[in-house]
Amino acid sequence: MIYKLLYLWRPQFRSPQHSRARKYEAEVQMCRLEVSAVDFSDYHPLKAITVTDSKARRGGRKGSTSSSSSSSSSVVLDPLSSMLDGSDPLSLFAAVSQTPALPHSISAGKEEEVGSDFEPWSSKRGEILSRFTTTEKLSINLFMGSDKSKASSPSSAVSEKVRTRLEELDDLEEGSQREIWSMCADPHPLPESFSADDVNDTAKETCLNWFFKIASIRELVPRLYVEAALLKCNRFLTKSGIQETLQRLTAMIRGIGDPLVAVYARAYLCRVLLTEMMDRCKKLGNNALLLNSVMWAFRAEFVAMRATDFIGMIKDCDEAGFPKHLLFASLGRSLSCADPPESERLSILNDAWKVITKVRSPRDYINCAEIWVEFTCRHFTKREVNTILADIIKHMTPDRAFEDAYPQLQSVIKKILPHFHDFSVLFSMEKFLPFLDMFQKDSVRVEVCKSIMEVFIKHQQEATRDPVILNALLHICKTMHDSVNALTLDDEKRSLSLLINGFIRMVSFGRDFEQQLSFCVEARATFCNLEPVIIHLIHACAAYSFITIPSLTSIFNRLNLYLLSGEVALANQCLSQADAFLKTAVSLLPEVPRTISIEGKQRSSEPFLLDFINNFLSTLLVVPDHPEQGVLYLVRGLLNMVQDYTWEDNSDAKIRVYISALPLLAAMSQESYLYTIPKVDSNETLYGGDPKFIAEINKLCETLIGQVLDHLKGLGRDEGVRRQGSLAFSLFGCLLAHGDLRNNKLNQLAVNLWNLSHKHGFCDTRTSVRTLEYIKHQAQLADLSHLSDMTARLSLQSRT
Repeated sequence: MIYKLLYLWRPQFRSPQHSRARKYEAEVQMCRLEVSAVDFSDYHPLKAITVTDSKARRGGRKGSTSSSSSSSSSVVLDPLSSMLDGSDPLSLFAAVSQTPALPHSISAGKEEEVGSDFEPWSSKRGEILSRFTTTEKLSINLFMGSDKSKASSPSSAVSEKVRTRLEELDDLEEGSQREIWSMCADPHPLPESFSADDVNDTAKETCLNWFFKIASIRELVPRLYVEAALLKCNRFLTKSGIQETLQRLTAMIRGIGDPLVAVYARAYLCRVLLTEMMDRCKKLGNNALLLNSVMWAFRAEFVAMRATDFIGMIKDCDEAGFPKHLLFASLGRSLSCADPPESERLSILNDAWKVITKVRSPRDYINCAEIWVEFTCRHFTKREVNTILADIIKHMTPDRAFEDAYPQLQSVIKKILPHFHDFSVLFSMEKFLPFLDMFQKDSVRVEVCKSIMEVFIKHQQEATRDPVILNALLHICKTMHDSVNALTLDDEKRSLSLLINGFIRMVSFGRDFEQQLSFCVEARATFCNLEPVIIHLIHACAAYSFITIPSLTSIFNRLNLYLLSGEVALANQCLSQADAFLKTAVSLLPEVPRTISIEGKQRSSEPFLLDFINNFLSTLLVVPDHPEQGVLYLVRGLLNMVQDYTWEDNSDAKIRVYISALPLLAAMSQESYLYTIPKVDSNETLYGGDPKFIAEINKLCETLIGQVLDHLKGLGRDEGVRRQGSLAFSLFGCLLAHGDLRNNKLNQLAVNLWNLSHKHGFCDTRTSVRTLEYIKHQAQLADLSHLSDMTARLSLQSRT
């Protein structure tokens, strides 16, 4: 019976327009939030709200006391407002500590008297802190309940304690000398090169007292470390105090039984005596091995401040025992971490490079040169860096020695890039690109190019048209692109495409469109093997989109780009181009396969196709009809393609497209459209509400609704009642939103669809209830009062 009722509307529904007239601006105004005037002179969001008791709450639980709950205003009490009246715990705590004699405190909005036995925090604080104190470092874990809240292991606690003690020793090294130095400032400040005779008696007595206290430490290792930390303080007592103490401490280390502990103790002793160790190296003469160990062991700051002295000692070493370039390499490691005095930097570089450039072995040369590149980049200009690169090319080119030194050459590039973010300066170095030519192994060459592009994308802030930068980066991007072959992984292709697209985005010729087009054409030819780059270029340049899109392999990329290009053409008043793009997109629909590959997995293409068709329908509202193609020719062409497409078995996709097309046709029948494109006349202007145009829309709507009803009838015969209910409810919603339900037959059709959707109890009850509430709300409007009769005929049916 219900299917007979569904078909009753078809022969008699011949009104001039079955879509209800829409007043879009009024609807938007109606949907906006209410605006209420606020007196800002007396308003603050955190201001306390006055609450007054007026009447008892009804319906309290049995046995409980009713409490007053009515407020003088309808505003809900803001929990943050309690912070302003001083009733929160922290405010009370502060108030008590600051004013212990306060006669009362505020708690939960009520005044309570404080007893005579109340003790304020100010009086208890001293007692508590004296009883409970600790020197241990406490850590507060913010992630309560997680694994991080567990107690740390004993080993981590021990390592933390060791690190803390080492930090205290470091502080003792420097702090002890400063405190003595301040004592010696009376009556006159001590000079830098002072002797024990210049120190006053007070400072000497204090210093000697320290060493007596240290001598009373019974354990050997603690006594040794503390005295070593204060070793330089012997300078305040006697002229030869440091040398004598050094000999004694060295002998004391022999008493440590654990060999590892003894080694660490000797290393620490050397650490606080760099100057003395250098003096010993000088006395030993050509002991290059010891000198190299000193430069490796001591802190970089110590070595950097004495770099000139080290260079002098290196020059005096004999080449036979230990090569000088290794000594300069050790010195370079320290200078790459710490800065020597500015006045000495140029002489240091010249002295070092005079030795490095004479190294004959390419491997030894590049190992040393690679270290000094960092020092050169940090303290000098592109001129010096260019000289270094030229020297490296000179040494590494003969016999293709660079093939065995790719890691070192890559390290040179990585050290240069952080110091030259201005790529016009980088590429103006004459030897930079020739240096890149030494990377002739494909994998290494691509990695170097990627590192250059990553720095460019990260630090290039503004678009550029500099020909030096463009030519160099085009060459680098082409190198990355040409590395792609059939075996290249998809992730690698994506990575390369992102870098190349980042470069393309930073190229701009402003209003010089010919230059911009020329660049895009060159880029399209250069990067033809990377589809994401071609897609990006299509977004960047509409001029060649029509002939470029067919080269893409992904059909959905082609469909979306045809649609996007058509929209861009419309926005630029290129109507014939827009028409060509949209017609091509429609003609491409039959080629969409049933399944597509996404991240290596085969998935149904239906959701993606439906999404595209819905986007396409929304665009068709603003597309004017072609004067030679007939009324609604693009809409009809799209629906014909949908009709002929081979959908999946047991699929409702085609019917959902028909239902989606009904709102478009309803929007096309309005006197003024919901949205338009400036300077483009849509069908509302071309037809001006012509009755023949409205009649064509009505006929098409009838055809689509008939197709939907036929499908619903077929689902009733099969096991598709759940799908039937869902589609019926979708069509009901469409008629409710866009149909003129003052027409009795259309009104009855909507009621029948509602009943069909609820017939088998598969409709979501919450959605149904909210829909009914919406209809009742709409029925209160003057022009929709006819909906009130309809609500009486819409009933909710349970699954029973």
